[in-house]
Amino acid sequence: MDWKRASSILKYGDYSELFAEESYGLSLSYEDGKVDEIECGESNGMALRYIQGEETRFGHVDGWNEDLLARLSRDISSGFKEIKVPAFDAAIPSFRHAVQKDSFAVPLDQKVELLRLADLAAKRVPGGDAVRQVSLVYGERAKKIVCLPRENLHFSSFQEERNYTVFMATVVAEKDGVLQTATEVVSGLCGFELFDKHAPVQIAQAAAKRAIEKLNSPQAPTGEMPVILESQAGGTMIHEAIGHSLEADGIQKGVSPVYKGKIGSVVANEKITVYDDPTLAAHRGSFIYDDEGTKSERTVLVEKGVLKTYLYDRFSAKKDGRASNGHGRRESYSYKPIPRMSNTFIGPGPDDPKMIMQSVPRGLLVTRMGGGQVNPVTGDFVFEVEEGYLLENGKIKHMVRGASLLGNGPEVLKSIDLVGSDMGWGVGTCGKDGQGVPVSDGQPTLRIPKLLIGGQGN
Repeated sequence: MDWKRASSILKYGDYSELFAEESYGLSLSYEDGKVDEIECGESNGMALRYIQGEETRFGHVDGWNEDLLARLSRDISSGFKEIKVPAFDAAIPSFRHAVQKDSFAVPLDQKVELLRLADLAAKRVPGGDAVRQVSLVYGERAKKIVCLPRENLHFSSFQEERNYTVFMATVVAEKDGVLQTATEVVSGLCGFELFDKHAPVQIAQAAAKRAIEKLNSPQAPTGEMPVILESQAGGTMIHEAIGHSLEADGIQKGVSPVYKGKIGSVVANEKITVYDDPTLAAHRGSFIYDDEGTKSERTVLVEKGVLKTYLYDRFSAKKDGRASNGHGRRESYSYKPIPRMSNTFIGPGPDDPKMIMQSVPRGLLVTRMGGGQVNPVTGDFVFEVEEGYLLENGKIKHMVRGASLLGNGPEVLKSIDLVGSDMGWGVGTCGKDGQGVPVSDGQPTLRIPKLLIGGQGN
């Protein structure tokens, strides 16, 4: 592609942008002791976005074709002011995230063998005769993006290559007609070296053991009690309970009014500092530049309990009269960027995790969070507990199943009174406005003095 020539169409509106992407990947599904599905494919295309005042025009074309791009520009620029822009003739800076072992260079039969061994391992754990289904997924994706933004008479540009690898194990166990499911997933912005730290056999075994243990566990008690969220539970709570509520477009549209106008206000316990940091090496939500050309940076959202800022892309930042902090993200060239999280986490605190555990006479220990729902207007949430234990006198009594956490995000952030010095992470794909982007979320061990537990026990 001749980027100098292509950039000549970026002459409409106050801001214009050319975004191009090439992507290819492989996905293997393994079930019932065999490869169930192999999917591989590639996609490439380009998008244009023109902004004039409060109006945005956006469109995309499949493929890297200058004629189609010029036609798209004519279609979406009608009525926008045209300015004389200087020729773009600078070299495009190129960046690539570190990959130690190229996943695409690993033979297919080696990846299938990885799944076969993980499947066998899940079925051979103690009590494995209760395992009814093992579902495994291996995925790899390489994405190359080129972005040329133009604001007024100033051009900028970047090219970035991102490689993702993921492995997920889901195990279903059954006893006396009762089914229990457990899932483990690992992923990173990296290559096959992911499995040097996270062996698929061990991941599958962990899922199987938890599913089997849940079969023999009583239902969770109901009612209000102290809750400890262990660091390995991941940051689902922070992602859902506050992360989405701090994305600037939701604030501006009134969809997330909980933190509107609260900059400088106390919104959490003074031990709580919340970050969103796309600069973390090899994390699933990381990037060097966001998807509209703003350099990534660590953003402090809440500092010692005080709300400091929101997550901005260029458009929402302009509305608030400030600069973007690099959180404009899009699923692909088919979508326009919107404010999104990357790697969102509560930073480590001053408290000893062991002391936090011992501080609860009777309560619930959550070591794995499940899915959940949050009302963005009120901050009310319901989260499933994937793995939880009843605590008595600061010690684990036994696992419980069927627990859920019910509460209000802003209230919980203020009520957290102990923040551990440890740190744990979870990974996922975050959905918003029909788009999914890779993210990580994390937290230290936390104590919530009182939270409503839903379940079917007493």
